[in-house]
Amino acid sequence: MALDPKHNSRALTDGRDRAPARAMLRAIGFTPEDLARPLVGVGHSWIETMPCNFNHRRLAEKVKEGVRAAGGTPMEFNTVAISDGVAMGTEGMKASLVSRELIADSIELVGRGYLFDAMVVIASCDKTLPAAAMALSRLDLPSLVLYGGSILPGRYRGRDVTIQDVFEAVGANAAGRISDEELREIEALACPGAGACGGQYTANTMATVLEIIGLSPLGTASTPATDPDKEQIAYRAGTLVMEMLRRGIRPSQILTRAAFENAIAAVAATGGSTNGVLHLLAMAREAGVPLTIDDFNTISARTPLFVDLKPGGRYVAVDVHRAGGIQLIARRLVEAGLADGRQLTPTGRTLAEEASKAVETPGQEVIRPVSQPLKPTGGLVILRGNLAPEGAVIKVAGHEPTVHRGPARVFDREEEAMRAVTSGQIRPGDVVVIRYEGPAGGPGMREMLGVTGAIVGAGLGDSVALITDGRFSGATHGLMVGHVAPEAARGGPIAALRDGDVVVIDEERRALHVELSDDELAARLADWRPPAPRYTSGVFAKYIALVSSASEGAITRPRL
Repeated sequence: MALDPKHNSRALTDGRDRAPARAMLRAIGFTPEDLARPLVGVGHSWIETMPCNFNHRRLAEKVKEGVRAAGGTPMEFNTVAISDGVAMGTEGMKASLVSRELIADSIELVGRGYLFDAMVVIASCDKTLPAAAMALSRLDLPSLVLYGGSILPGRYRGRDVTIQDVFEAVGANAAGRISDEELREIEALACPGAGACGGQYTANTMATVLEIIGLSPLGTASTPATDPDKEQIAYRAGTLVMEMLRRGIRPSQILTRAAFENAIAAVAATGGSTNGVLHLLAMAREAGVPLTIDDFNTISARTPLFVDLKPGGRYVAVDVHRAGGIQLIARRLVEAGLADGRQLTPTGRTLAEEASKAVETPGQEVIRPVSQPLKPTGGLVILRGNLAPEGAVIKVAGHEPTVHRGPARVFDREEEAMRAVTSGQIRPGDVVVIRYEGPAGGPGMREMLGVTGAIVGAGLGDSVALITDGRFSGATHGLMVGHVAPEAARGGPIAALRDGDVVVIDEERRALHVELSDDELAARLADWRPPAPRYTSGVFAKYIALVSSASEGAITRPRL
């Protein structure tokens, strides 16, 4: 339905009583004519600490040009970002998931504080993408998310390499499988410029999600960060949000239960990150859409894995662009009846209408026909059992063993596990257990790419399993189970595990359990005492007090 283009900002800019506000805005260059137009927030997370968001200022200028050309007045603002790749394996990694809540809060605060009529948020790295979606859902303004784009792959000895290869090279070097010189060479080549990590890791998974769910325009996300076309895409985002404003298209009309099911199917079909589970649950809570962790099993079971992408496959995100883009993935899903094509997109057209415009590159092998999948079911599996009563998440590419039974090697911090791996203390058949790294216990649910990469790099990827109440990078592959809930710090059964306990991971039965009797497990938990919080002040302490279980998306909720 049509909407007053200044439905919010009139209260900020119009009338005698608003003269002080107008005076302040005129001081920084806004004219009376500017303030008479709709005010459009253009948010981004440019920061000089990572390649992922390094093109945001440039893209923001193009978005603003598009907004002005379409009759609006853009107002640029900034938020923060934490690089998982930079912080991985350090105490700084605890800030990553916490930042999702802070970024969402900051976008919401600026939107409410300045009464924007519409908004475009440019996002690129792992947490800024779901955070943008969460904030826009709360604000429910005509708005969209523009993905900054994937990094190009590096080239090392005739093959594409990404940040995943660097992490695995660390493990290979520690195991004596490659030299120091080879490690330095991979390090120097893997990340050639701006853009988010280049496989179907968390950033590209969530970029895919946001196109399929309808918060990003279809056909925009797969264009790489450094592609000259990205600036024109940004300009078009600015004009499109003005069209959305005039037509009154809001996130609440887009974020339906069917749209979330479409998004889950896209994660499953592309072998996407396990973090997609966490973020989609969080987005659903913000949108008021009923979604549970078990829905991922249902949808993944009916969705073939037909997109061949790293970390489990051969290709990188740039290859998706060359093959036909996320638009082609959408077309495959809709045509096969795996996604509901009637769902709304930012243009006002349906997913099916937008997907029908996809142009497939002849002979491409990245986005396979649904009838010729890599695996008959999707890459996400939810496990339950006496170690995970609320569930746990594993990503399967089809080449992992479906059952692993082995002795637990228990560590209470990621760093302890990393030392054990790199010093050769982990043996084939072991189940590495890393606990007290959950949402509250970590705090912040650190990703374990350093450890998982080291395990794979040491040649143990097919023989060693890992379980944790923390989480994994989208670059993780192998028999790795994360998001074990309830977490150890809140008395989950993983807190009762001891070295040598036999742990069983059974993908086919969707089971994760320890071979202990119910009585023994209960007795151990009765003797358990919660550890003291690792932080008692500041942002981490606030997060510990407010964060929910991973099975609910690890969102922060007020204690009312």
